[in-house]
Amino acid sequence: MTTRPTSGRSAFERGHLIAHCLLVESENGLVLVDTGLGLGDVTDPGQRLSRFFLRLVKPELHAEMTAARQIERLGFRASDVRDIVLTHLDFDSAGGLDDFPRARVHLLARERDDAARQRTWMDRQRYRPQQWSTRNHWITYEPREGEHWMGLPCVRALSGLPADLLLVPLAGHTLGHAGVAIRADEGWRLHAGDAFFDPREIDEHPHCRMGLRLYERMLDQDRPARLRNQARLRALHRAHPDIEIFCSHDPQAFERLSGRSSRVPVAAGDTGDPYRKIVRRPEVAMHPSIAREAAPGIEVYDHEVENIDLDFETLTPARDEEAPRQTP
Repeated sequence: MTTRPTSGRSAFERGHLIAHCLLVESENGLVLVDTGLGLGDVTDPGQRLSRFFLRLVKPELHAEMTAARQIERLGFRASDVRDIVLTHLDFDSAGGLDDFPRARVHLLARERDDAARQRTWMDRQRYRPQQWSTRNHWITYEPREGEHWMGLPCVRALSGLPADLLLVPLAGHTLGHAGVAIRADEGWRLHAGDAFFDPREIDEHPHCRMGLRLYERMLDQDRPARLRNQARLRALHRAHPDIEIFCSHDPQAFERLSGRSSRVPVAAGDTGDPYRKIVRRPEVAMHPSIAREAAPGIEVYDHEVENIDLDFETLTPARDEEAPRQTP
């Protein structure tokens, strides 16, 4: 999913965002970090996605830009994806779960529980149970006292996954939101999910475009927690500038890391080296059932979303959807 970056000149200027997914090769199969929107969202967006967000982000949905189709273009099959690690369950991060029915899904327990409760009107817009046909394959985790990565709390020992792939709790955007840390050939990478939207938010002197700032605040479930975790990410970036930290929706980071445009799908059979730098390649051979001719790890990019128009005054709920509840 891609978008045009807001310039910051107006709170209502249209933007350009992406859904940045990662595909990781492990000795037991492929691991996908987030899924973006899926094939079901492309074919039936009215049933699977909320009318509120369809009107807000005006997605251009193309099957060839889904993670499933891009994985196939690399010569793999959807069934080769054995595990999916989620930063959170928002519709644009977990919409493709149905495309990988055999995959186990790893996420924080708090995220699963809050998404299932559907407590608020906004929860019912962002969390879409229509996308969760594989719930019986979900594996959830609680952060353990004393487990840390680079000074941040983390969850190690994800079931059946390499030891250098970790969940890093980063609550705020959602209460069970997490980053995913991966040790690549060139060092650690942190997919920070939606912990920030503008890459400058983790600079020494943080800045965020006005439109993105409003979008962040609209979606925050715990704004103080998000700000605290952004401060922790700034400290991490300052102490370890060699760690690549990127968010879900920054097209420049995607293009820099993948070496290709965020607006086009991966080329069929592409085995070029630019993708190796952002994923850990195991020293041992892959399982024979998914072995392919040399295909390095890739950045998987999901389908296009154009014209994020932050005109909140026009975004009233559709007639057949419940209006926001009034708080006394």
